[in-house]
Amino acid sequence: MNVPTWLLRHRVSIEPYLGESAYGPRFGPAVEDVPALVSEEIKQVRDRTGTQTVSTAQVIAAPDLNCPAGSRLTLPDRRTTRALSVAHHTAPGLPVPQCTEVMCE
Repeated sequence: MNVPTWLLRHRVSIEPYLGESAYGPRFGPAVEDVPALVSEEIKQVRDRTGTQTVSTAQVIAAPDLNCPAGSRLTLPDRRTTRALSVAHHTAPGLPVPQCTEVMCE
C-alpha cells in the first residue's frame, strides 16, 4: 500500500544528483510537478556522510521517487534546496503506507 495521493497536496521539482564532475556536482533533467507533502520545520538530522546538520524542510512522496541524496529540489514556495538524506519507508505485509522521506537543507 502506497501513501494515498490525496495526501500529497504540494508539488515539487527534482533534479536527481548524478555525481561529481571536474566542474562540480552534476544533475539529471528536472522532473517537474512531483506530488509531495512538504513540511517546513527545522530539525537536526544526519546527512549521507553521518555528519550532524540541520534540515529546514521534509518532503514525503511516493515510494518510487528518484531523489538520491545531493539532489536539487524546488519547493512549493520556489525555494531551491538540496536533499541531505533519503529514507524509503516500507512495511511489507502490514497495512501501513509506503513512502519516501527526503530531508532537505
